[in-house]
Amino acid sequence: MTPVDTTISLSVVLLAGLIHASFQLSISVLTLMSGHALGRKTAHHRLMDLIGGYLLGATVMVVLLLAFIAYLFGALFPGQIPSIVWVVSCSAAIGVGVSIWLFYYRSQLGTVLWIPREFARHLDSRAKSTKSSAESFSLGLTSILSEILFVFAPIVLAALVLIRLTPDMQLLGILLYAVVSLLPLYIIGILISGGHKISHIQRWRERNKRFLQFAAGSGLLMLGIYVYVEHVVVVSMLGGL
Repeated sequence: MTPVDTTISLSVVLLAGLIHASFQLSISVLTLMSGHALGRKTAHHRLMDLIGGYLLGATVMVVLLLAFIAYLFGALFPGQIPSIVWVVSCSAAIGVGVSIWLFYYRSQLGTVLWIPREFARHLDSRAKSTKSSAESFSLGLTSILSEILFVFAPIVLAALVLIRLTPDMQLLGILLYAVVSLLPLYIIGILISGGHKISHIQRWRERNKRFLQFAAGSGLLMLGIYVYVEHVVVVSMLGGL
């Protein structure tokens, strides 16, 4: 693979990470956990431990998901990835993008997401009862898995692109995806740890939720279409020459 191909592949991983970063469930759970901890008058160092455990759990889950899916694709398709796999993955990304446009936020005030109310109450209960870094680590893992229906699309496309790279570039791609996809979560964690009011963060999220929703849906559409053209249409055209 040429340096240009490597750069293009890493750019696709970067875009997939940016799309993942615009999803809001893990941020919502972080603010819930922090809000409940502040309501209990938790000491600042304990609050930082909770936030640190949560961020670590979310990071571990993102890295494990991307690495596992890339490994699975590499084991299933040791040679060239069949066109049907690209077609299905890109179609799924486009479908998820449209779903985000239509359903990601519920039609009410605030930042209430698409998840079933029973599950939302479960997450709120978990966030409220979290009092140790081990529990917050587990909650961070769960928050990423809870949004798997949406994050699966960018992770799969990133994994398909990564397995075509050399091992060192694969590792760089996984780290790049993790850093970019979790950057907003880390920024909000730092803001809360620094004493910023959660109500201010929530107001910012509410004012910008439609932009984030549009950006995530549009990004997935563009990513799905680009990867389809690059790995299905172009390959088919070159194969016919």
